[in-house]
Amino acid sequence: MADPLSLLRQYNVNKKEIIERDNQIIFGEFSWPKNVKTNYLMWGSGKEGNDKEYYTLECLLFILKNIQLTHPVYVRQAAAANIPAVRRPDRKELLAYLNGETATCASIDKSAPLEIPTQVKRTHDHDGGESAAKKPRIEETHVQKVREQLAARLDAPKEASVTVDNIKSLSEAMSVEKIAAIKAKRLAKKRTTIKSNDYSDTLGVVGSDFRAILDYDVDLTKDIISRERQWRTRTTVLQSNGKMFAKSILALLGSIRAREEGRPGAPRPQPVVMPPPAALPAQQTQYNRYDQERFIRQKEETEGFKIDTMGTYHGMTLKSVTEGPSVSAAARAPQTPTHPRQMPQNGGMSAGTPGRRELLPAAAARPPPGGKRPSRTPIIIIPAAATSLMSMYNVKDTLQDLKFVTVEQKKAEGAVRENEVLLQRRKGPTGDIPNNATTMTVPYRVVDNPGRLSAAEWDRVVAVFVQGPAWQFKGWPWDGNPVQIFANICAFHLKYDEMKLDANVARWAVTVLNLSRTKRHLDRAVLLGFWETLDKHMMKNKPHLRF
Repeated sequence: MADPLSLLRQYNVNKKEIIERDNQIIFGEFSWPKNVKTNYLMWGSGKEGNDKEYYTLECLLFILKNIQLTHPVYVRQAAAANIPAVRRPDRKELLAYLNGETATCASIDKSAPLEIPTQVKRTHDHDGGESAAKKPRIEETHVQKVREQLAARLDAPKEASVTVDNIKSLSEAMSVEKIAAIKAKRLAKKRTTIKSNDYSDTLGVVGSDFRAILDYDVDLTKDIISRERQWRTRTTVLQSNGKMFAKSILALLGSIRAREEGRPGAPRPQPVVMPPPAALPAQQTQYNRYDQERFIRQKEETEGFKIDTMGTYHGMTLKSVTEGPSVSAAARAPQTPTHPRQMPQNGGMSAGTPGRRELLPAAAARPPPGGKRPSRTPIIIIPAAATSLMSMYNVKDTLQDLKFVTVEQKKAEGAVRENEVLLQRRKGPTGDIPNNATTMTVPYRVVDNPGRLSAAEWDRVVAVFVQGPAWQFKGWPWDGNPVQIFANICAFHLKYDEMKLDANVARWAVTVLNLSRTKRHLDRAVLLGFWETLDKHMMKNKPHLRF
């Protein structure tokens, strides 16, 4: 397909004539508008996230006409003619390409969309221009006058009217032989002639006027056709700007195959082995009058058991967190706790300190014989719809880092969509906002395909982000009834504060989280409210889970 940049170079090297007429630049039988964009990139565009800008055909033709001028003088003349000037870093390389000194150029973008040229028949247009200059202009009054003349001629009476009294018998006027001779002559003439139009005499009088009207219509049609441009063809619709098949399509197919095989889409990092607390050098703690509880509760938190309250799940795989580490034969031997106080049976909650959660000792946390320890990791379900503000791309930034990042921004950064995400929520030992001294992490599993959850996993679902339509809950337990679902699962709806609330969401028992579209410093307060609401729900309905 012909492009304006290649034709401009070809015509300039071969010294062919380039015609400029009616805001069109004509190369033989092809023409483009003057402001059409070529595929030559401007210096500095398309780098560091900037949009791509291209030189126009008029801009390149103007610099070829003023190639002898110095660059400052050329820039002033281009500004006076209201034409974009070629930037100085592009001047030398561009002129070398247009003059045929180099075969190609690094600034030529081969993936840029090109506009389809308009076909031009120069000989036909040239003849039409000469004939149009010689023909008189047909006014509307003249056309109306011709119509009135035709109507008058058709309505005019015949010169001789035929009546019944004037009709005489043909046999009385001439003999039978003469009548037969006239019939034979008429048939002979009829075989050798073409049937004529009944209005041939009328058209003969005003035929020139009709011919002028038809020529006028043809000129108008030619003018309309010359302005038409073909915007898309079968070739141009397949062109994609800035998209690579191997990067986009093959990555999507690999993700689908990984989901079907039930394996994660990307390799997860290996768990980091932390040294035992005894091996770490003791750090001297500075005195702080506002942090006295840390020194008082340091011994009471573990109740005498050797439990690392500063442990973390960061860097561990989802399987190792949900199933727990393998227990050796020596570790399965019965152990007697050193403290006479017995552990409570409500999932690790201490009876002496209500609202305080403590880890189970090794003897109480071991799996039952012949079975696998059930997971206590909570599950959060998010929508899989493309219009949702939260997806598998940005859920970790939103709920773990407490900062909202749009899905489009994550895709532009090259983020890979995973089938499941394991959040590491940072919190204090009593559920308050953590600091550097009392930070601990709690895992949460996030999925967007609830159809793959088992009955045991549904018991661990604690939160769902609602999109709005009721078909989101098709195939869920409780017969897919949103009222029953929200009575067992804490529901949330994430939206921008200026957006109108969905009618279904306003009717259901859903906690609405309003985010600002531009004020990112307000995200932390809104998302901390999400965790506070979820903790209250789990404390009341799911106390056996880890939170």
